Amino acid sequence: MQPISAVNTRFELKYRIQYHIYLRMRNALMAYMKKDKYTRASQDKGYLVRSLYYDTHQYRSYHEKMSGDNERVKFRIRTYSHQLQENTRIRVELKGRKSGLVIKKSCVVSPDEYLHFIKTGHWISANEPVLTEFERYLYLQDLQPKIITQYYREGYETRINSDVRITFDHDVRSAHAESLFPEHAFYKEHNHNSVVLEIKFSDDPPKWVTRLSHQYGLRVVANSKFTQGIQIARKDLYHPGGIVTVR
Repeated sequence: MQPISAVNTRFELKYRIQYHIYLRMRNALMAYMKKDKYTRASQDKGYLVRSLYYDTHQYRSYHEKMSGDNERVKFRIRTYSHQLQENTRIRVELKGRKSGLVIKKSCVVSPDEYLHFIKTGHWISANEPVLTEFERYLYLQDLQPKIITQYYREGYETRINSDVRITFDHDVRSAHAESLFPEHAFYKEHNHNSVVLEIKFSDDPPKWVTRLSHQYGLRVVANSKFTQGIQIARKDLYHPGGIVTVR
């Protein structure tokens, strides 16, 4: 399998909502949206999303996120499976933010490519731009795997020709780990009885999205699963102010 690359740019609005609000919003969305193919194929609350995040020894990415730096980047490897098998889908991602715009560079790799990287610190496909950039940062900044986060995603797409995507993330948890598939991981829950709502779009969202946001009193919050996971795993880690700035 040859790596497959992609670059996506979009805006993301994140909210943390209580479960009863989630139920009401989900019902309201059905007039405009439908479940995406991954959610339709899954059971219960959606499909698994698990990410292995890299950071420096000094937690540079964490502090940049907490400070609300205008230009920053996160390094992660993502899967949608509980176990590593021959056909397991794995993505290598560099997710940056600039002036509110999210820029994500990603590359789909094979399980063999992933295992080779975990063992050697080098990708087999050395000429693939995303993998090359990931590896360059790995050695330039001495990046190391810090935590994995996982949750179950319930995704919706519009019934008409629109790029708006809405997701509900359930049971968000984090654990210390050095790989996507650790033999033993002690997961800790982020926020009990709450759901993470994300609204993603390239241009201005439709009026009905804005109307629903006002109707349910949604307020954009700093809701990085990465920083929450770090805070849970490293309670001794200090950041001035103690709270991330929403930007």
